[in-house]
Amino acid sequence: METFDGKVMGKHDGLMYYTIGQRHGLGIGGDGDPWFVLGKDLKRNVLLVGQNFYNDKLFSTSLTAVKTSFTTHRQMPKKFNATAKFRYRQKDVPVEVELLDEDKWHVTFHEPARAITPGQSVVLYDNDECLGGATIDEVFKNGEKLTYVG
Repeated sequence: METFDGKVMGKHDGLMYYTIGQRHGLGIGGDGDPWFVLGKDLKRNVLLVGQNFYNDKLFSTSLTAVKTSFTTHRQMPKKFNATAKFRYRQKDVPVEVELLDEDKWHVTFHEPARAITPGQSVVLYDNDECLGGATIDEVFKNGEKLTYVG
């Protein structure tokens, strides 16, 4: 485990056992704010960690999603507004959705969202109606792909 500036903080038990935004189970203590998983460097087998629940590295502004499954019977326009959930019991987040093709969405958040992780689900809602879901493929911040969250 290391910080973004290269300071070694400890050893991890395998990158697959950690998720972006995770706080517990890191075995890092000490002074200051709690430590969180900020990302993964798969090539180097490094878990990237940092302090502060609101660490800037945890926030993104959009995503692409694949393996689309609409549950609604209505015809969806190419662009539309909805709300989204990325985690169980999470508060709905206002988003704009653009359908890139039959099986790919681009979802832009109205406000930066925390701990969006490839491989997890994004589920879209129109008030209480579930419109459908997809698997998060890529995560972006201000148009730049975040390579450390995958």
